[in-house]
Amino acid sequence: MSRSSSGDSTQLSAAELAAKIHARELSSEEVTRAHLDRIAEVDGEYNAFLHVAPEAALAAARVVDASLAAGAEPASALAGVPLALKDVFTTTDMPTTCASKILEGWMSPYDATVTAKLRAAGIPILGKTNMDEFAMGSSTENSAYGPTRNPWDTTRIPGGSGGGSAAALASHQAPLAIGTDTGGSIRQPAAVTATVGTKPTYGTVSRYGLVACASSLDQGGPCGRTVLDTALLHEVIAGHDPRDSTSRDVPIPAVVAAAREGARADLAGVKVGVVRELHSDSYQPGVLASFDAAVAVLKDLGAEVIEVSCPHFEYGLPSYYLVMPSEVSSNLARFDAMRYGLRAGDDGTHSADQVMALTRAAGFGPEVKRRIMLGTYALSAGYYDAYYGQALKVRTLIAQDFDRAYEQVDVLVSPTSPFTPWKLGEKVDDPLAMYLSDLCTLPTNLAGHPAMSVPSGLSVDDGMPVGLQIMAPAFADDRLYRVGAAYEAARGPIA
Repeated sequence: MSRSSSGDSTQLSAAELAAKIHARELSSEEVTRAHLDRIAEVDGEYNAFLHVAPEAALAAARVVDASLAAGAEPASALAGVPLALKDVFTTTDMPTTCASKILEGWMSPYDATVTAKLRAAGIPILGKTNMDEFAMGSSTENSAYGPTRNPWDTTRIPGGSGGGSAAALASHQAPLAIGTDTGGSIRQPAAVTATVGTKPTYGTVSRYGLVACASSLDQGGPCGRTVLDTALLHEVIAGHDPRDSTSRDVPIPAVVAAAREGARADLAGVKVGVVRELHSDSYQPGVLASFDAAVAVLKDLGAEVIEVSCPHFEYGLPSYYLVMPSEVSSNLARFDAMRYGLRAGDDGTHSADQVMALTRAAGFGPEVKRRIMLGTYALSAGYYDAYYGQALKVRTLIAQDFDRAYEQVDVLVSPTSPFTPWKLGEKVDDPLAMYLSDLCTLPTNLAGHPAMSVPSGLSVDDGMPVGLQIMAPAFADDRLYRVGAAYEAARGPIA
């Protein structure tokens, strides 16, 4: 994996950069410029970014520097630290494409709430990162603008759908990133790139301006190279938003304090549950070995580890792949060639219906079309109760499994993904094999609970990164950071 030069600011964590910027030992402008230079140097190899905005990023950095020079307090704990933004959040100064031809070059008239929070916090946005089209995929191979490559091995996938954000972190092109997680799209890329990613409790990070994939599942979240960095970003983007009807007006847990406490304390008194249904002989042996070693570290830290059963998790995959495509079918109906985006066949010889059909045929990629068709079928007359209705019942049973498990333990753990990153092209013609990579992550999306992936080492099979998934009850996101930081500190550096 290509690394930055020794002593370069791109090697520092976001927390370290923030401390140096706020102490005026480094300027935000020079840190931002160093990352822009890094992007120019290496992103041709990785394709992590769809759009880079050097002028806007440097202008935002100069504002931070001027404010600090005038003696003002930093706008946030991360003021001046640059960030990479997944290209599914709207931005007024950069295109928002969702990695789709149907939105190529589209400029939003408004910023997403997450975007606005980043700007208000004084965080320069380096650019927009690559992703599976409309966040549908587990490999970032479904992008209309070419696949992203894993910095650990450029012949392999970086996970998906947020592979661009994860690859930007792993290749030191950005110290922070934002992703979204519908069924694992933050956590699975984090696992296969040895980075950290958190899916917050559903409704605690605004979805206003997040282009919808599956509205009851989508959740924006923070990505970083350390647990503390991810916690610091979590506190910036979380909070109630009246413009999002699904936003919850509840206090945000003290995730930064939890991360700092976890890094310097043991886990005595913490009960950890190993989910029996998320530990299978069908998983890659190196993944299981890494997970078992991680559980041993948690025990050494003083945690009480017990096995728990969540019997309906085995139905999570079929349930998810009915609920999610059904919502996709509804949400993507807005891309009709009438109001914005691509318009094909508009030569005066086609009806509006024909223009719509031609546009959707030309603008959507194969995976998006597959999920629209699956969802439309599941919602159709005569099949709704048999498919979508049944999937919602299973979703309830999975939530009940979680509730019973959390009566026994504080957090649950599992591998983040059953597999290490596979070779580019290896599974593109086998959608089911691709979907299986979400086995461990999607139950938390169905329940709306928070979960984190933290690196757990390299697989003995192939030397590729593996992730430990930590799950917690709704609105108990701080538990993720306490356990994750304690494990990270005890685990030590990843080779």
